[in-house]
Amino acid sequence: MSNKPEQVLIIEPQNELRFRGPFTGAPIASYMKLTNPTNHQKVYFKIKTTAPKRYCVRPNSGLIKPKEICEIAVCLQPYDFDPNEKNKHKFMVQTIVASNEDPDEDPAEIWKDVNADQLMDTKLKCVFENPVSATTATKAKATTSTSKPDSNSTDGKNKTVGEQTKPSPKADVETDEKLLKVAQEVTQLRVEESTLRQENLLLKEEIMKWKNAALGKDVSLASSVSGLTSHSNSPMPMSTTSIIIAVAMVVVGYLLGKLI
Repeated sequence: MSNKPEQVLIIEPQNELRFRGPFTGAPIASYMKLTNPTNHQKVYFKIKTTAPKRYCVRPNSGLIKPKEICEIAVCLQPYDFDPNEKNKHKFMVQTIVASNEDPDEDPAEIWKDVNADQLMDTKLKCVFENPVSATTATKAKATTSTSKPDSNSTDGKNKTVGEQTKPSPKADVETDEKLLKVAQEVTQLRVEESTLRQENLLLKEEIMKWKNAALGKDVSLASSVSGLTSHSNSPMPMSTTSIIIAVAMVVVGYLLGKLI
């Protein structure tokens, strides 16, 4: 019987990550959402895979505070898909609850001395959907359904029914081209969606960095403003004031002399 604690995070999807091909063009992305439903517990996470050379995971580790959500982008790198390899790709989300005295350390440091009895893990398998293979299967099915007509089924002019209803090869080619074009457009849209979602994650990270930097600059900015205020309120030196009064008196005396 396993003594491992029950997973505290809510992981979506729960059991599998889906990747829709073709897989030879741009990277194909799938997404995980990790939610910390607790009120007072911080949770560290780390994501592992059985095929690390095939995937790029961002972020692959981190800290999720109470009631926070973290979105993970899992990108399958372009490669020639091998159906025999599809059952070998799996992911595991490992988590550990932070102690009450935890100072929000670097997640990489937390995992160095982790106690195995405190680890929680959730496994997800990878599911691959290849529209090119589906199109090929559709073509094979259509070819099978166009069977050889019965020689005994003839009309009054000794022509078989099959010859009269035989579909045009040109129509089959046009249908296949349309299916392939639709598959390519769907793939392009998925790639664009993946790119936008990754850019969104990067923007979120940049915003967090700017917020942290702004908090650090507030104190120094306040002290600078205070120094400028005190300096601007300082009285003019007495020597400068005396000079201005003397010059004013000379000018007034000169004008009075002219008038008299």
